[in-house]
Amino acid sequence: MTRLPDQPIAEKHRIISGGFTQRVRGVTDWDAPTPVQEWTARDVVEHLTWIRSVLGDAVSLAPLPASDDPVALWEAHAGQIQAILDDPESMNLPHSHPNTGDNPVPVLIDRIYTVDVFFHTWDLARSNGLDDTLDADLVHDAYAGMSAAEEFLRPTGQFGQHQPVAADAPEQDKLFAFLGRDPHWTPPVR
Repeated sequence: MTRLPDQPIAEKHRIISGGFTQRVRGVTDWDAPTPVQEWTARDVVEHLTWIRSVLGDAVSLAPLPASDDPVALWEAHAGQIQAILDDPESMNLPHSHPNTGDNPVPVLIDRIYTVDVFFHTWDLARSNGLDDTLDADLVHDAYAGMSAAEEFLRPTGQFGQHQPVAADAPEQDKLFAFLGRDPHWTPPVR
């Protein structure tokens, strides 16, 4: 079986966004805090629509439902992104940006967005006490790659301060500590 990190772009997104969708459908409290300071479960879903602004005029996307229905918002958004990736012609859609270079739209989505959905799956799951287990192969590859590039990544401000974690901690805990989250975070009792 092909490891998740080695899946084709469209299939990788389908699996990762599908895992996020499962958590979205399991949320019972959209106002619950998350491991991302000052974000609620609803904020995580709304945040993940950021790729739309990056794509700009490179693709035509339909308007999204109002954010007062996070499930409908996410499902519409994820479906539109998946439709782009499923279209073989999308590899002919160029995207250029000073920070990301020149890439076909699916490559851009894969490089900067799909992994963000993967990371935020953990945040959303933690906020509502859902299963937060992520694909071990992608956790490993992300942690190894990001750790090796820490001197370049940390100054970008995209991550919080590296949190302390035991040397023998599970790799998923190490990854989220690297990203600036407390791997033992649980929502406060409300």
